[in-house]
Amino acid sequence: MTDEPPDLGLEKALSDLSWDRVVAAVAARCTGPLRERLDGLPLAATPAEAALALRETAEARRLIALADPLPLDGIREVGRSLDRLERQGVLEGPELRAIASTLGAARVLRRFLARRRAEAPAIRDACLTDPTLDDLQEELTRAIEPDGTLADGASRELGRLRGEVANLRGRIVARLEQLLLQHADIVQDRFHTLREGRYVIPIRTDAHEKLQGIVHGTSGSGATVFVEPRAVVSQGNRLKMAEGELEREVTRILGILGARVRERLPEVRAAVAALDRADLRNASARLAEDLRGVVPELSPEPVLRLTAARHPLLVLDGADVVANDVELRSGHALVLSGPNAGGKTVTLKVLGLAALMARAGLPVAAGEESEVGFFDPVLSDIGDEQSIQKNLSTFSAHVTNLVRVLEAAGPRALVLLDEIATGTDPNEGAALACALIDALCRAGAAVAVTTHYERLKAMALEDQRIENASVGFDVAKMAPTFRLRDGVPGSSSALRVARRFGMPEDVLARALSLLSDESRSFDALVRQLEERFEALDALRAEADAERRAAARAREEAERALREVAARDQKRASAEATDLAQQLSRARGELKEARRLLRRDGARDEESLRAIRAHLERAESVAEEVRAVEAPPAPVHAGAPVDEASLEIGQRVYVPRLRTAVTVVDTPSKGRVRVASGPVKLWVTIAELRRVEGAAEAARPAALEAAAPAAPAAPSAPERARDPDNTLDVRGMRVDDALSMTESFLDRMFGRAESVGYIVHGVGSGALRDAIREHLDAHAAHYVARTRSGTHEEGGDRLTVVYLK
Repeated sequence: MTDEPPDLGLEKALSDLSWDRVVAAVAARCTGPLRERLDGLPLAATPAEAALALRETAEARRLIALADPLPLDGIREVGRSLDRLERQGVLEGPELRAIASTLGAARVLRRFLARRRAEAPAIRDACLTDPTLDDLQEELTRAIEPDGTLADGASRELGRLRGEVANLRGRIVARLEQLLLQHADIVQDRFHTLREGRYVIPIRTDAHEKLQGIVHGTSGSGATVFVEPRAVVSQGNRLKMAEGELEREVTRILGILGARVRERLPEVRAAVAALDRADLRNASARLAEDLRGVVPELSPEPVLRLTAARHPLLVLDGADVVANDVELRSGHALVLSGPNAGGKTVTLKVLGLAALMARAGLPVAAGEESEVGFFDPVLSDIGDEQSIQKNLSTFSAHVTNLVRVLEAAGPRALVLLDEIATGTDPNEGAALACALIDALCRAGAAVAVTTHYERLKAMALEDQRIENASVGFDVAKMAPTFRLRDGVPGSSSALRVARRFGMPEDVLARALSLLSDESRSFDALVRQLEERFEALDALRAEADAERRAAARAREEAERALREVAARDQKRASAEATDLAQQLSRARGELKEARRLLRRDGARDEESLRAIRAHLERAESVAEEVRAVEAPPAPVHAGAPVDEASLEIGQRVYVPRLRTAVTVVDTPSKGRVRVASGPVKLWVTIAELRRVEGAAEAARPAALEAAAPAAPAAPSAPERARDPDNTLDVRGMRVDDALSMTESFLDRMFGRAESVGYIVHGVGSGALRDAIREHLDAHAAHYVARTRSGTHEEGGDRLTVVYLK
């Protein structure tokens, strides 16, 4: 082992990966004083700590998505003030007011997290503050005004002394105004002022002896003398004494208030730490939004499996970043090759930053399917480490770093090596690189390395622990594509790049002839692999385009089917509504006829004519209803239905209605109540027939014609909660709530809705239990099933009802 500090390797990794810019990005998104003093991010020392930090960030992001982020207003910088109190110092009013404001912010945060404990349990546990600090916060707030001055009510003596000082000043000023009028001929200006804390009036120098008093100074020009008239000297003395008493009282009160805070210093520091933690998690969540990244769940294994990964700093800089998939695990190595400036080093940094950001509880600039494990230590050798002061060449400094990396590498280490073993003889450098990668893999480290060594690329083809990956090169454009390709080594393309930038052809031809046969063969093999992968990519792109076109065609067909079904449903609903209106008119006419029959004197000729007219109109409406031409029935009538076999929810056919209906109530006296859309009516059991071919009838003929060979359309997604399908009975009595529930279900069933939401709250659970028991026992003819709300829907505060 070396004599270097244990964190030297981490410090180099943080420097190589530009970690200070990540810290600055988080600090810029903080709300409180942490924005100015955040100079580092704590890295979790254990997987459990990292997992907790990531959970807290995920919860903060969830709250932002709910448009209810963590409340962090009112936090002030109070660290130095608390340090001074700890050293028995006395704080001024503004400092104590800042502490009061910070404690108020802690109070608001505590109450918010109590209300949002279901959405943010980890943050709530991590940011708990002592509720008894509320008394201290209220005492400080009462005693100190928002501008930092003590309130008059801070003590009785303070109020009395302030009143006395104000009265004395008022009397002095009034007397000075009188003197200014009396001696208008000798005063220089019509005003009074203060000199050395005493009230004075300006008198001309040549006339100052005409006004007896004490001279407290002269003007810069010497033309004015500032005189405290003898008439106010005694009052001025009393004012000075009163101001002294007032100052001593202020100091005494500030000392008492400071002592109050000093007594609770550990709890106050804990509250400040909780606010800083909440601010950090909120800033991390905001960073996730800006990166369009993911807050991953920590994998129990040391693995990095990133989908659509991007360099976070390039994303924040607004660069057009090419997203790549990359995977690395413990005991394995990833050999990155390809042209210079093609993105090999960027990929190393993406891997390193993902590991460190997960340990800091930060989001990763990658897709939702990404998986990140816990890596410690993170070791790197990126960039030129030449040191004149230490008398080290580039290669010597490089080897020194490699020795340190070998000593620190272990099963959870992440090692990032850029251009490994360069700066020396290529053959020896390649051999050293292969030996180093083998040693690191045997140590269990996860290794990512960039190289131009062909021997190292070939080693990846033979060793199952090592995998090649390359950055692409566009021959037509003679430029890197920044697209990472797994499983294939990359050509450095040095001669092609040189040709692109104008290198003479004779020089290039000579260089090609000097290449060894092995190098030319390997380069040709790599180019063939690249061409085949490019062809495969083109075929894959073509297949993807065809798949997308097929998906669009399928969506169009399904949309057409839904439109046809919707038109049929709308037409049927309109006809049913018209039928219901006609029946309602008939019932009204019959009701009026009954009323006339029951009325006294309804036996005279005029009343009989009126009754006869109402009955004729009712009969006319009934004839119109019977004359309505229903669409051809999509089902066929079968055998008569036995009363004993009738069940609620059963589909039966009514010949005179020429349609299938649903049984919604139990039979009674040879009749049963049925429903067809929004219309409910009683029919005799004798006229009911069984439904035959129901499965085929469920599909309208129009749809059969539109898509005779298409498979059955997928079931419609569950309708989201909205005001039309939601009933809120919170605060109601049980009887009222059950009555409202019946009406709601009747309305929903009539509209042929499939799902409804009943919000009843939690409370003691009595209302919730009563509604659910009623749904199970008395609403079976409406309800297919029920369930509690999901976490996103509101949990046990509501019941979701699925209608038949």
